[in-house]
Amino acid sequence: MSKKFYIETYGCQMNVSDTELVISILKSSGFIFTKNIDETDIIFVNTCSVRANAETRVFGRLEFFKHKKKTKKHLLIGVLGCMAERLKNKLLEEDKLIDLVVGPDAYRDLPKLISNLGNGQQAINVLLSREETYADISPIRLSENKITAFVSIMRGCNNMCSFCIVPFVRGRERSRDFNSILKEIKDLIKNGYKEVTLLGQNVDKYNWKNEVNFSQLLEMVAKINSKFRIRFSTSYPQDMTDEVLKVMKKYDNICKYIHLPVQSGSSEVLKNMRRGYTREIYLDRIKAIKKIIPDCAISTDLIAGFCGETEENHKETLNLITKLEFDFSYMFKYSERPNTYAHKYLKDDITKEIKSRRLTEIIDLQNAISKKNNQKYENKIFEVLVEGFSKKSKDYFFGRNSQNKVIVFKKESSKIGDFVNVFIEHSSIATLIGKIVN
Repeated sequence: MSKKFYIETYGCQMNVSDTELVISILKSSGFIFTKNIDETDIIFVNTCSVRANAETRVFGRLEFFKHKKKTKKHLLIGVLGCMAERLKNKLLEEDKLIDLVVGPDAYRDLPKLISNLGNGQQAINVLLSREETYADISPIRLSENKITAFVSIMRGCNNMCSFCIVPFVRGRERSRDFNSILKEIKDLIKNGYKEVTLLGQNVDKYNWKNEVNFSQLLEMVAKINSKFRIRFSTSYPQDMTDEVLKVMKKYDNICKYIHLPVQSGSSEVLKNMRRGYTREIYLDRIKAIKKIIPDCAISTDLIAGFCGETEENHKETLNLITKLEFDFSYMFKYSERPNTYAHKYLKDDITKEIKSRRLTEIIDLQNAISKKNNQKYENKIFEVLVEGFSKKSKDYFFGRNSQNKVIVFKKESSKIGDFVNVFIEHSSIATLIGKIVN
C-alpha cells in the first residue's frame, strides 16, 4: 500500500525548490503527496539553520508532530535539509521519535531509506556531494497560482563568511548543466508559467565547465521567450559583473531588481565577517547598477550587532542605508551559529539589549526610506503580472512589477496570469495600491 507524505518547509527559496524536488523523487517511487497532515503516513520538515530562531521554530513544530505520533503509532517523522546536515546523528540520538534525517544532497536516497524503516529503526544520510545538482529531476511545483516558479541553477557556496553556516550544510559550489536549466524553463513556458526566479547561494559564480557563465546563462534564458519574465537571487557584491548588468538592461523581460546583501556599512565589520569586499567596493557596485540600469530597484541584507561592532560601525551602517536608500531590506540581529569561523574565533560581545536597539534603529530608518521610495511610484503606470488574490479581499488581485514592488488593485476583468497596466494611486511602506488602466 502506497504511503502518503506531508511536508512543511522553512527558510529560503532554495528550501522551497528542494521541497519540490523531494516531492518529485517520492512520487516517482509510488508515494502519494498530501496537504492534509491528518491523513499522512510520513511527516517531513524541510529545515533552515541560517539563524537560531529558524531552528527554534522547527523544534516547536517537531514537538507538535511527535505528539501526533503518540496517537498514530505508524506515523514516521523525517527531518530534511540544513538542520539535518548540521545536527546529523544528534537528532536521532536525542529524540527516538524522529525516524529519518536526510541532508540536502541525499534526497535521491529517500525512497530506500523509508523502505528500511520499521520496528523502531531509524535512518540517516547526510553525505555532502561535490557533483549533485538534481539536474535530471523535474520538480513538482508547489506554487498554487501556477504562474511563478523557482529554478535552481547551482548549489552550495564557497565564500565562507565568518557568520554563515551555509557552506557547512550545503557544501561547495557546483553549477548545473545549462542545457537542463533551459529545458526546465521551456517546460515551464509550455505549462503556462509566466515568470521564473533563477536560484543560487551566489548566482554570480555560476560557471558550467568554463563554457557558460551567469551573464551568458541569463541571456540564453531571456532569449527563450520575450514575454517570459526572469528574476534571480542571490547576488554577491564582489562577484556581480557589469556584463550581468548590461544583459539586464538589454532585455525587457529580465526584471529590473537586484538583491545585493551588504550585511554592514562598515569596512571594519565586513573584514571581521570575511565578506571579501569593503564599503567602497559595495558602493562601486551600486554606482554601476544605477548607471547601467537607472530604474533598477535594490534590496539588501543587514546584520545588527556582529562581533566587535562599535557604535561608530553601527552609525556607518545607518549612513549607508541613508546614502543608498534601499527599496527594501531583510534585517536581523546577529545570532551565533555553531562551527562557523565567528563561533570559533570571534567573541559574540554585543549584548542582546544593544543588538535589539541597533536593529530597531535600522528597521525604523529603512521603513521611512521604503515609504518615501514607494511614494515615488505614485501617479505612474506599471506592467504587473497578476499572481493571486489580495489577502484582504477576493475583489482585489496582487502582483509585482519589474522592480519587485507588490501592487494591489481591483481585479476588474483580469485573470491570474495576465499582464495588466496598473496606475499607482497611493502607497504604504510595503505595498503600492492602484487601478487597472488601458
